[in-house]
Parts: sequence; C-alpha cells; structure tokens
Amino acid sequence: MAKKYLNRRTLLRGMIGGSLATIALPPLGAMLNANGDAFADGSELPTRFMTWFFGNGILPGKWEPPDVGPNYTMNEQMVPLSAFRDYINVISGLANLSAKKITHHEGMTAFNGYTMVEQMGLFSKAGGPTIDQLIADAIVKRYGETVTPIKSVQLGISKRLSIMDAGTTMHSLSHRGPNEPLFPEMNPQSVWQQLFGEFVPKPDDRALRLSILDAVREDVATLKTQLGAKDKQRLDAHLTSVGELENKIMTAPPSCMIPGMPAEENKDINGQEPITAVNNAMADLLAYAFTCDITRVASVLFIGGAAETTFAEIDDYNGHHNNSHDNSAQGLMRINNGVIYIMERLAMMLERLQQTEDVLEMGSNLLDSTIIYVSSDCSEGWTHSIKRMPLMVIGHGRGKLRSPGEHIMVTPPPGDTGNISDLLLSLLRCFDPAAESVGGDVCISYDPFPDIFPGGVVPGA
Repeated sequence: MAKKYLNRRTLLRGMIGGSLATIALPPLGAMLNANGDAFADGSELPTRFMTWFFGNGILPGKWEPPDVGPNYTMNEQMVPLSAFRDYINVISGLANLSAKKITHHEGMTAFNGYTMVEQMGLFSKAGGPTIDQLIADAIVKRYGETVTPIKSVQLGISKRLSIMDAGTTMHSLSHRGPNEPLFPEMNPQSVWQQLFGEFVPKPDDRALRLSILDAVREDVATLKTQLGAKDKQRLDAHLTSVGELENKIMTAPPSCMIPGMPAEENKDINGQEPITAVNNAMADLLAYAFTCDITRVASVLFIGGAAETTFAEIDDYNGHHNNSHDNSAQGLMRINNGVIYIMERLAMMLERLQQTEDVLEMGSNLLDSTIIYVSSDCSEGWTHSIKRMPLMVIGHGRGKLRSPGEHIMVTPPPGDTGNISDLLLSLLRCFDPAAESVGGDVCISYDPFPDIFPGGVVPGA
C-alpha cells in the first residue's frame, strides 16, 4: 500500500471570537521519507540551537574541572549539571580578544565575535550580529524563509537590569546588528501567544477564552483521515499536552490571589521575582516549540550582564552583581551560592529537554538534537576579568558534537590563548558547513575550533 505523505508545515486552524487560531503539529511519520531519517522533501531532520547567558561570571577555582578529557570531575559550581555531564563539553582557557575593556560589556564578545561599538563610559552597543542570529540566517538560507513559522525566539527570566550600564550590549542577548537588538520576552504568557497563536485573550471576554483546541476540532477530524494509527496516537498525545499547557498558563489565577510566587506571569511578589516558576514555564514552551518545529533557534537571558538580580529562594537579597564585587568571605560565599543556584535552574531546563521525546528519532530526546551554548559576561566579577571565561557547549546536535562530553583545556590556568570566535565559527559550521568566518575587527575568526567535534573533524572541512 502506498504511503500517504503530509506537508511538514501543516497547521491546524480554527476561529476564536472572529480571530484565526492556529496550532502547529509535531513532526509526524506521514511527513518523513520511507527510511524515516529525513523529511519526505529530502531535507534533514532539524537540529536546534540555543544560547544561554548568565551575568556576573563565576569563581574560576570553583568552576573549572580539575581534570581534562571525558569523565571529567565537575567542580563545585558545576555539580548541579552532573546528570548531564555526557552532554556537556566544557572549554577553558580560550581567549576573548575584545579590543576594548570597560566592565562587563566586553564579555559579550563571546556571543558575537565583535568588540562593542559606540562605547562611551558604561554605554555600548553590540559590534555585530550574535551567533544565534547567524545560525537563524543559515537555517533560512539552507531551507527557505518558511522553514519554521518563527525564525528565532528570545526569552528572558530575570527582569532586573544593571543600574549603571546603558546601551543594548548587555540588555539584549540577541542582536541582528549594532542597531538591531532583539529584546527578550520575559512573560511566559506573551511567549505562548508568540509561539502558538496570534490572538490575545481578554480575561472578561468569554468568546476569546474558548479553548484553542475547541476551535480547531473540525480541522483535527479532517487531518486524522490522512494519518495512520501511530500518527493519530501521536497527534492525540500532542493535543492533550498542548491543552494542558494552555490551561496551565491561561487559567492561572491573578498573582495577587496566589500565595508565594505567581504562576508563569513573571510578576513580582513582595518585590521578589518568581525565577524558578518562570524558568520552568519557559523550558516547557521551548520544548514544545522545538518539538513542533515552530522555531529552531532560541536565546535565553537568564540574568542580564551586571544585573542586580536577587535570589530569594536561597535567602540572598543582596543583588548578584553586588555580590560579585565583594571578595570578603561572605561575598565569596554569596557569589558561589548564586552561581550554584543559576546552574540548578539551567539543569531544570536541560532536564525538561531531556525528558521530551524527539518524535523524529526513536529513543532520543531534544537534548540529542539540540546545541546549547552557555557563557557569561566575565570570569571573575570583582575584577571584570574576561580571562578564562566560562564556556560550555551542551547537547549532541544530532551527532554533530563530541559525545560523551569532555573538559577541553586550551590553556592551563591562569592564562588563555586562541580566540573564542573560533568556537562561534564551529557552532555556525554545524548549520552552515561552508561558513568562512565569524565576527569582525581583531576578534574575527577564520579558523573553527575543532575539539568539540567527533574526531576533531570540522563540518565542511
């Protein structure tokens, strides 16, 4: 019997209060070729990419693994990530070559490969496009403008910003260029609307509060006539999960009625941010966005550069940036606990991706098909040092990355050599094997960093 094929960009559609509501479908077997290793139109199964940023650096002596290679020992600040060690390549001793150094701004060179521009005092703009946007462009160039409904998504967790720094360099992790920052969205409800529907429900309008799933019911019935039994089960499971998430976000009571932290709205309670709740909601949304192929590129600004985020959950109300400039015993304890807290929240996001099945490959999960680049705006906060900045490349990227992960020491402490932009070029090569360079000015790279690839073989080499 001939296999029925379904366009991989099929959407379910319905009307709510006169507005069009749509739900993207997860990749289904009916969208794949006969071997199940690519889409029926011949394109590769999707690899996803994410940048993940945390401000104010680390304590190098408590961050860097003491040994190298696979089975490396995770140091104190990385212990929360222990469950994902096989997915994590840690790179140490790779130099940030920014030509200007003012405070935390030069650290952002690790995400774009440029020295900041229009610098005056504590004001600056990013010198060029960030790596996530280069990769988003590479995906569009390779597969076309309509490959995903959304080219990239920018998320933020903590709303606190630096009280001294200005410009866009540290306030926006993603940039199209010096004058094109892509500011992060920090409200999970707004992210839901961006990813899963263009209408905005009005709390007092019953018609607009109808379920999206009810609105597309007719389209679901029609679609099921085109699917086999396994795809029908997968579709039902997907719609059930989408409905649960819709209900979780859209029916949460107003924050003023909830004891403690509010649910998925990122509203302060008694002046404190609901960091864990927001982090978990964003992780859920990313998992669905990747699964449904709504987008393949994301950036997460966990806390901004030089940001005064406080961590009420660990009884630290002092401000993370302030802690990073206090090298007293108490200050060191606070910054250490803060970094551990941050890594625990990163682990929560990784766990959500790992627990989400990659519906295109049996037995695999979203971490297997994703590449996550993690760094900060400095190494030691109190000196604003950019020597030996924390660098991690997480995920397997559909076999593109070295696995199990290793600690790759480019230069022994305390120095550093090479060029972080080489690492950025390697990340870009995962999506565009013909890419020749990343960055500009003295930071530009023409030489990919080979050590994150299996056998050290760079894609396109």
